[in-house]
Amino acid sequence: MLSAIVLAAGKGVRLNSALPKPLVKIGGKPAIARSLAVLDRHPAVDEIVVVFGPDSRARIIDAVNKGRFRKVKVFVQGGRRRQDSVFNGLKALSERSGWVLVHDSARPFPEEKMITKVIRKAKKSGAAILAVRPKATIKFSAGGKAVTRTMERGKLWEAQTPQVFRKDLLVRAYLKYGRDDVTDDASLVEKIGGRVDIVEGSYRNIKITTVDDLSIADFIAREESHAL
Repeated sequence: MLSAIVLAAGKGVRLNSALPKPLVKIGGKPAIARSLAVLDRHPAVDEIVVVFGPDSRARIIDAVNKGRFRKVKVFVQGGRRRQDSVFNGLKALSERSGWVLVHDSARPFPEEKMITKVIRKAKKSGAAILAVRPKATIKFSAGGKAVTRTMERGKLWEAQTPQVFRKDLLVRAYLKYGRDDVTDDASLVEKIGGRVDIVEGSYRNIKITTVDDLSIADFIAREESHAL
């Protein structure tokens, strides 16, 4: 059984929006509704747990219920940090679940074929993530003011979600290193020595963080609606 945890606890401070980030409209639909629609119809996903922020419970639940997503089984309140929210989601999964897919609702355009690929890869090695190669030259600065070195771009990947893990592996990583500050779940699996495979993702799978990202997302949404 594969369970999906969809994180919807973001506040959207950098968006200058009165709405929580998961509820910001993209092409007329809340951001969270777009990713939930893809996961809800994916044949490999058996249940979905939605993690909401402490100040957005009623609005998140209302938006999700309006979408009539069949596989959304549980709503859970998130924590102070991203990994606290994921851990709360993990504790709410079905006991029958053996695999976990974690996705940020701030990424409204996950592609069904990419989800299939990352699930298949994870089931071979125990953990896999979607990622894309950076387009820009990346500089490293130890002190934050001057370049220390230029990173070798051919060896770099920009991590995305969904990320998929064997449930017991991810739980073990959280129990041992969950107090550490990390920016994705794969980081914790790496800390316990777990192998995390990479599946090349899509540049369309953008993360909504700034106002500029909203403009790009609206363009993608319009393009997708014209393709239907």
